[in-house]
Amino acid sequence: QVQLVESGGGLVQAGGSLRLSCAASGRTSRSNTMGWFRQAPGKEREFVAIISAAGVMTLTAASVKGRFTISRDNAKNTVTLQMNSLKPEDTAVYYCALSTTWDTRPENFGSWGQGTQVTVSS
Repeated sequence: QVQLVESGGGLVQAGGSLRLSCAASGRTSRSNTMGWFRQAPGKEREFVAIISAAGVMTLTAASVKGRFTISRDNAKNTVTLQMNSLKPEDTAVYYCALSTTWDTRPENFGSWGQGTQVTVSS
């Protein structure tokens, strides 16, 4: 069983920055894809960014490209989402997730954290 715990959410003004972290424990494998997703009230959960097992490949959603950066530290079993130039439309609960495949679809991620709230005020 894998446990994922997110941290770093909060309230920030538009244009500001936040750094989200996700700590993985349990039966993790360094061959897993790690990802960040978000869900705003009344909306479906959406892909934000994913990173490959070795951290060589990343994919970022068009809506956050150039503003958000995903990274991972396999020695510490952590994945990070650096969010810059935040906009009110980035407001959502952000989830860390783990998959055994290279995919951006939430249904293909088998392990999820509890989520952390990010609120961007205008």
